[in-house]
Amino acid sequence: QVQPVESGGGLVQAGGSLRLSCAASRHTVNPMGWFRQAPGKEREFVAAIIWSGNIPYYADSVKGRFSLSRDDANSTIHLQMNDLKSEDTATYYCNTNVRGTTGIGPWGQGTQVTVSS
Repeated sequence: QVQPVESGGGLVQAGGSLRLSCAASRHTVNPMGWFRQAPGKEREFVAAIIWSGNIPYYADSVKGRFSLSRDDANSTIHLQMNDLKSEDTATYYCNTNVRGTTGIGPWGQGTQVTVSS
């Protein structure tokens, strides 16, 4: 299986920006994406990108604020998060095989994003 390796995250004030990256352990043509889980809540879909056509799609809660891009040469995806809000605080997980809004591949270890108000 293609393992994801996440990086980025941290602490930021509301309105600020952060960038998350996820590198696949080897080349993959499967859609890759990000999910998040806040304390006491279920894991939810954030964004994913289809390699063919370079088509990203987003959860309604992040549209217009988050931008997902890919680096073909390194099988890496980058999630640029702007105008962060306190409700974006969560552990963010990468998945290397996304179908619709469901991750069916391996999960990364997670990276914490904390937005202070």
